Amino acid sequence: MSPDTAAESLLEPYADGTPYEELAAEFREYRRWTGDDPPLLLAEAAASTTGQGFVDGIAPTVARFHESFVASDRVDSFGDLAALDPEDDELVAAFGAQRKRHVLCEAACVLAERPEADDLDALLEWASRADHYRYEADPIGSIAGVGPSTFQYLRQLAGVETIRPAPPVVALIDRIDAELESSPLETTTALWTIASGEWLAMTSSYSPLEIDRLAWWTETDDDEREAVADIHARSIDAVAARSSNSGG
Repeated sequence: MSPDTAAESLLEPYADGTPYEELAAEFREYRRWTGDDPPLLLAEAAASTTGQGFVDGIAPTVARFHESFVASDRVDSFGDLAALDPEDDELVAAFGAQRKRHVLCEAACVLAERPEADDLDALLEWASRADHYRYEADPIGSIAGVGPSTFQYLRQLAGVETIRPAPPVVALIDRIDAELESSPLETTTALWTIASGEWLAMTSSYSPLEIDRLAWWTETDDDEREAVADIHARSIDAVAARSSNSGG
C-alpha cells in the first residue's frame, strides 16, 4: 500500500468515535468559550506562549484578563489593548509572565494598525494571509516569544483551517509514520510537523484542523477532555466568576 492510499486507512481508527468534525467547527465558527471577541482570542494565544496547559494555565489567565479588562470596559478593542503598559499592575496580576504580556501588547499593536475597520476582520484577514513557513518575517511571528506553535494557535483561534505543531500532533504523526513503510512524515522541527500534517490532509479526507483536533482528542485523557468541554460549554463570564471565587 502506497503512503498516499495508506494515510486515510491509518487515520480512520483514530477518527472512529472521535468528534473531530465538531471540535474543528467550534474553532471555525467561534463556538468556544471566548466566542468571537478579538481581544480575548488574542489573549488566549498570548497566554499559551509559556507552554502552560489549557485548563490550569491558559483558561485562568484569560478569565482574569476578562474580569479585569474586558468586563470592566478597560479593553474593548485591539487599540485599547495596544495602549496598555505591559507593566500595568492589573495586567501583571492577570497574565504573570513578562513574555505573555509582551506578546499580548505587541501583537495588539500590529493588529490595531491594520486597515480593516473591524477587529475580527483584521484578525481573520491577517490569519488567512499569514505564511507559517515564513512566520519569522511576519509582523506577529517576528515578535519575541512567538514561535510556530503560538503563531498557528492564533490563526486557529481566528477560524483559519490550519494545524498547530503541538505535542499531540507530533505524537499522532509519529504513530502514523511508524506504520508506513516509507513516508515524507517528519516531526524533528515545528515546521516539518506542520508540513507533515498538511501532507496527511492532502492525502486523506481530513482537513488540517480536523487532524489537529483528532490528535488532541487521541492524546488527551478523559478527565482533561471533560474539563475542557466544561469550560467551552460556559460563557467566559461564568468561567471568570468561578476562577475568582476559587481564588484562581
